[in-house]
Amino acid sequence: MFNLQFSIRLIPIALLQSLLLALGQVLLKFGLNNMKPFSWSAAFWKSVFINWQFALCGIFFAAASLLWMYIVKHFPLSMAYPMVSLSYVFGMIGAIVFFHESVDIYKWVGVFLIMTGCILIAR
Repeated sequence: MFNLQFSIRLIPIALLQSLLLALGQVLLKFGLNNMKPFSWSAAFWKSVFINWQFALCGIFFAAASLLWMYIVKHFPLSMAYPMVSLSYVFGMIGAIVFFHESVDIYKWVGVFLIMTGCILIAR
């Protein structure tokens, strides 16, 4: 059933939550790329704790989690949960912009299908 009130309130919050998740993933990748190879050594753990990208990704994930808790409490889960898939779209855009990854037509079709699904669910 179409509920305009839920859609108008949910979409901006879901977009922000998905953007925070995707930015957290981008920062996580940057942070992991700057860490030493995993080991139980003091040098590795120092590289973890002084890594600002890794710390910032945790802040973005925490903010996204808080928003998610708000979303789940105030909106129907059947409508809210699929909106998380928007983070895949933002993640792919982040891969292109920050890591210069190539994206073929099949991935763009997948993004289009995800966005179409979100629009149908938000109706």
